[in-house]
Amino acid sequence: MFDKSDQQDTEWQTRVDLAAAYRLVALFGWDDLVFTHISARLPGPEHHFLVNPFGALFEEITASSLVKVGLDGHKVDDSEQPVNPAGFTIHSAVHAAREDAQCVIHLHTRDGVAVSSQKVGLLPINQTSMLLNSQLSYHDYEGIALNHDERPRLVADLGDKSAMLLWNHGTMTVGGTIGEAFTTMYFLETACSIQIAAQAGGELRMPADNVQEVVRQQAAAMGPDVSNHLVWPALKRRLDRQNPGYDC
Repeated sequence: MFDKSDQQDTEWQTRVDLAAAYRLVALFGWDDLVFTHISARLPGPEHHFLVNPFGALFEEITASSLVKVGLDGHKVDDSEQPVNPAGFTIHSAVHAAREDAQCVIHLHTRDGVAVSSQKVGLLPINQTSMLLNSQLSYHDYEGIALNHDERPRLVADLGDKSAMLLWNHGTMTVGGTIGEAFTTMYFLETACSIQIAAQAGGELRMPADNVQEVVRQQAAAMGPDVSNHLVWPALKRRLDRQNPGYDC
């Protein structure tokens, strides 16, 4: 377990925010037993990252239980907690290629996987999905993400985007902070759920093309401040009420 008295405040704050992200994923019903990952880059030149201890439910994660790993997904500290190096394949690819990727979230939700299994992908049929117009990319399914040879193709497909549909697999988001990555994931998962619900209700109505561009510009103008200073603190207050203890 991590002893915060021996570490800088910046690492401890990263641990607290990452543990909060894990518990919020569980709170929103986005977890998949003990599978999928959320990773966060630690400050410093060592390219060290934090991931969940393999086998813990997301609702159980605490700041001190998170495990420090290198780009290969193997432990670099003396934690007794197990890790799943194979599950870090996707995350290590993005972290290595994108200096701005402080946090990477990968999920297997029912609606996210459902939309990733549709030929049309995510449709810009509502305000939530249109907020992702300029941010969304796609990556072909190549099997369970165990093969490191897949990483260059995934990075190329992601480019400079902050959201991705992994075809036939699930969703992924990237952020300059944990709060940014989580907020983008909220929009992506919500858009997928709306699409599945709308498709069950009858013929879809597509907004006009010019509206798509208007929303794209509006989303770009929002910037990261809304995520970092409004959304993320509010989510942590909710977590403090409903599942406290992540910050220990």
